[in-house]
Amino acid sequence: MTGVTFEAQRAALADVVAIPVTPFAADGTVDRSAHRALLRRLLDAGIRTLTPGGNTGEFHALAPEERRLVTESAVEEAAGRAEVLVGVGHDLPTAIASARHARDLGARMVMVHQPVHPYVSAAGWVAYHRAVAESVPETGVVPYVRDARLPGARLAELAGHCPNVIGVKYAVPDAARFAAFARDAGLDRFVWVAGLAEPYAPSYFSAGATGFTSGLVNVAPVLSLNMIEALRSGDYPAAMKVWEQVRRFEELRAAHGSAHNVTVVKEALAALGLCRRDVRPPSSPLPEQERAEVAAIAAGWSL
Repeated sequence: MTGVTFEAQRAALADVVAIPVTPFAADGTVDRSAHRALLRRLLDAGIRTLTPGGNTGEFHALAPEERRLVTESAVEEAAGRAEVLVGVGHDLPTAIASARHARDLGARMVMVHQPVHPYVSAAGWVAYHRAVAESVPETGVVPYVRDARLPGARLAELAGHCPNVIGVKYAVPDAARFAAFARDAGLDRFVWVAGLAEPYAPSYFSAGATGFTSGLVNVAPVLSLNMIEALRSGDYPAAMKVWEQVRRFEELRAAHGSAHNVTVVKEALAALGLCRRDVRPPSSPLPEQERAEVAAIAAGWSL
């Protein structure tokens, strides 16, 4: 670990952390050319942090070789233009293998998905993340926290073992809980990323976040960039103007327990002619009425 400061990685987390979609071809396979075109569109718009293997990328619906494919494409397209934060997870050996694959490709950060297991203890959460972090000691590690029961002290414990745990993607929909968790864990020790995107970014920034994730950014990068600039300058009225612009789109994504989180984004991209609308089960297509509404929102943004 000697000499590893993670300065560039920490700066990349204090930004719009884009979660690219994974477009599918008519035969159901990953559409490689559309995927790369969407990545380039993000980069050309000024996005400087990419997360292949995020939930908006349908991480849990991809086969192992597809997860490797989207990682490889993102690293290649981002070379010299952006930092890549690779989503890893599933069983522990798979998560470690994925982290090492990302490292070997040249990605300098990994995001560890909340463990998908019916029985997650706080001590087990620490052990899982510690094993991943220690397997790639010169790679920045970012836990993705979705469990409201996890105490901040456990994150501090993890960081005590693993100095390469540099940031946190916090995705519990409770700004007060986030404020307490961040202070219990160590507000200045980590880069805090608002993991529930634009709708929660203003409230989380007021409590100490300096970056936010975004799936909407696939559709309208300028809106996400406008919001981060407003939040960085402390201009909350300007940030809330963007909030109002994206509100209905994000409400559609969040409806029914976020059932259409990915579907709405892909529907907007399809309306703009950028990729097919196809998603994989357990996601499903939008009802026709909502398709028209999403298309109208996307068309308004594109103007």
